[in-house]
Amino acid sequence: MLHLSYYLKKNMPEGPSIVILKEAVQIFNGKKIIEATGNAKIDKSLLINKKVVFKSWGKHFLICLPGITVRIHLLMFGSYSINSPTKPASSLRLCLKFKNGAIYFYTCSVKLLEEGAAELYDWSADVMSDEWDAVKARKKLKAIRTTAACDALLDQQIFSGVGNIIKNEVLYRIMVHPESVIGKIPLHILSLLINEARLYSFDFLKWKKAFELKKHWLAYTKKTCMRCNLPFIKKYCGKTKRRTFFCTNCQLLYI
Repeated sequence: MLHLSYYLKKNMPEGPSIVILKEAVQIFNGKKIIEATGNAKIDKSLLINKKVVFKSWGKHFLICLPGITVRIHLLMFGSYSINSPTKPASSLRLCLKFKNGAIYFYTCSVKLLEEGAAELYDWSADVMSDEWDAVKARKKLKAIRTTAACDALLDQQIFSGVGNIIKNEVLYRIMVHPESVIGKIPLHILSLLINEARLYSFDFLKWKKAFELKKHWLAYTKKTCMRCNLPFIKKYCGKTKRRTFFCTNCQLLYI
């Protein structure tokens, strides 16, 4: 029987990590829940004997049942395991048991939504979805012209799934200063930002699966710019105040 545990350290999980979770639980896709336990404050009886379909939208893991959706957000220190418990019962938010195994979720947010996922989520905003729409992303960016690039990339209604690591890496790769104002960025550079947000997310997924994500970081947590051999600036930028690493020499500031 498959055993898998996964713990997300220090960084809130980004879209690719939730895709990995979705892929890991496909052995239960279409199966009936025979038992639901844990200390999440939801009516777990509503889940029993319901067949599940698993989806992801950005940083949300979705357990889809007829007419309702359970949303899992792993927050900063969430984890999960498959088939065997790995954490104390006090941290177990939700356990779903099936005839062929079980999923355990720890130290996370669990919400029961009284609608189907199709009514709740716009997959055209999810950078890892087949329905991702770059044209819609551009239109949404035009509506927030005074927003800093570092905040725009973290806007989940535009770039669902993009988190702080992806934000840093995208801005470094396209050589844009994180405090650049969206409305001042040239259109061809804005296109690079939109496209790289999706492309880097799939690179993130590939590297994460190969357990080599960190070795590909060019900016995040780095001290020196590999292009300029100058010290990186570390700053809590924008309204989101998330850790940002950038080079003031090669990352152009558009204001």
